[in-house]
Amino acid sequence: MTIKERLLAQFASREAVIGIIGMGYVGLPEAVAFAEAGFRVVGVDVDGRKVAMLNRGESYVEDVPESQLRPLVDSGGLRASTDYRELSGAAAIFICVPTPLRKTKDPDVSYIISATDSIMAAGGGAGKLVVLESTTYPGTTDELILPRLSENGYQVGEDFFLAFSPERIDPGRTDFTFRTTPKVVGGVTPDCLEVALALYSTVVDEPVPVSGTAAAEMVKLLENTFRAVNIGLVNEVAIMCDRLGLNVWEVVAAAATKPYGFMKFTPGPGLGGHCIPIDPHYLSWKLKTVNYTARFIELASDVNSHMPEYVVGKVGVALNAERKAVNGSHILILGVAYKPNVGDMRESPALDVIHLLQERGAEVSFHDPYVADLSHEGFDLQSVALTAATLAAADCVVIVTDHQDFDYQCVADHAAVIVDARNALAQHGAAARGRVVVL
Repeated sequence: MTIKERLLAQFASREAVIGIIGMGYVGLPEAVAFAEAGFRVVGVDVDGRKVAMLNRGESYVEDVPESQLRPLVDSGGLRASTDYRELSGAAAIFICVPTPLRKTKDPDVSYIISATDSIMAAGGGAGKLVVLESTTYPGTTDELILPRLSENGYQVGEDFFLAFSPERIDPGRTDFTFRTTPKVVGGVTPDCLEVALALYSTVVDEPVPVSGTAAAEMVKLLENTFRAVNIGLVNEVAIMCDRLGLNVWEVVAAAATKPYGFMKFTPGPGLGGHCIPIDPHYLSWKLKTVNYTARFIELASDVNSHMPEYVVGKVGVALNAERKAVNGSHILILGVAYKPNVGDMRESPALDVIHLLQERGAEVSFHDPYVADLSHEGFDLQSVALTAATLAAADCVVIVTDHQDFDYQCVADHAAVIVDARNALAQHGAAARGRVVVL
C-alpha cells in the first residue's frame, strides 16, 4: 500500500490523528469540526494558558461554546499540548498560525516558518498531509514550506503531501458554519490535491479545488482585497457626501435598492479584524517583487487608515458646536471590538480612535459588553457600565461598534452629544434629544 493509499483509507475510516498548529480563531473551530467528524485531534499552541483551558473543556473563542467543546475533550477526541512532538503520530497537520504585518507593512511569515521547522524537529512531514491555512502571499507554500519538508530527500506527492486552503472563519457569523462554507483547496501536485480533498470532504460540504497552492493563496487575498477596496470606496463617498451636505447613509440605502450591478457596503470608523486590514498588504508587497504597484490596494488603504482620524474630527466638530474643546472633555466610546456582537479586538479601529482622542487631551472611557478591559500601547481601561448617569456625564458619546446589546434609546435619551460612526441610532429607530453627528 502506498502512502497515498494509506492516508486515503485512514481519512475515510476516521482512524487518522489530526494535528493542528495554532488554536486560535481559526485552529480551534477546525479542531472541533474534525473531532465531531470522528477523528482524534491534537492541537498544539505555544500559549500554555490556552492549552490548559482547552484540556479543561473551556473555550476562549466565542464561536465555540463550551457545550460543544467539553464533550469532545471529555471523550478524548480533542486534546491540546505545547509539545510539537505530539504531532509525530498525526496523519495530517494543519498550520493555522498568525501572519501579521511588520511596521513596514511587510509580511511577517516567521510563525509559518517556525511551525514548519517544528514539524521537521518532531519527525518531519514524511507520510503526512501538511496543509497551510494561514493567510499569506502567493508562493508561500511552495517557496517556504515545500523546501523544508523536502530537506531529507522526500518527494512531494509521494512521500508527503502539501496543500494550501485559505481559512474562511468569520467570528460571530451564524448563517454559515465551518461545514457549510465552501473550502478552496490547492495542492502542490495533483496527488496532493486529491489527498487534501479527501480529508476536507469529511468536514465540509463543498470543497472547491483550484489548480495549485498559489492560486488558492491568491483566492484569499482577492476575497479580502475586494472588501477592503469597496469599503475604501464607500468611506470616501462618506467624505464626499459630508462635503456636499448629503447623508451618505441615505445615498447608500437608496443605491442598494438596485437589484443588479450594485453590492452594498457601508462606511465606518476604519477596518478591523485580522484579514481585511492586513491581507491586501500581502498582495501589494508580493507585487512589488515583480515590479508592479497595486494602486487600488494602496489607495483604499490610505482612505481606510485615515477613517479613525476622520471620526475624531467629527468629535471635534460636535463639541465645538457646544462651545467645548476635545481637550479636557470626557468622551465615552461605545463598542471597541472590531465588529458587532463579538469581543475580537484584532486591528480594531477603536484603538486608533482612543489614541487620537487621548493625544488631543480628551479623557476617554469605554463600554463594551464583550470586552471587559482594554490595554494597548500606553492606555489601560476597563469597561464602564452603560447607564443614564454615565451617558449624561460624557461630553460626547461615540458609537464605534454597533453591538445589538446596546440600549440605543437610552443612549439617545441621555447623551448630550453623539457621534454615530455606524448610523446605529437611525437603524434602531432611536430619536436623540441632543446633538447627533453621523459620518
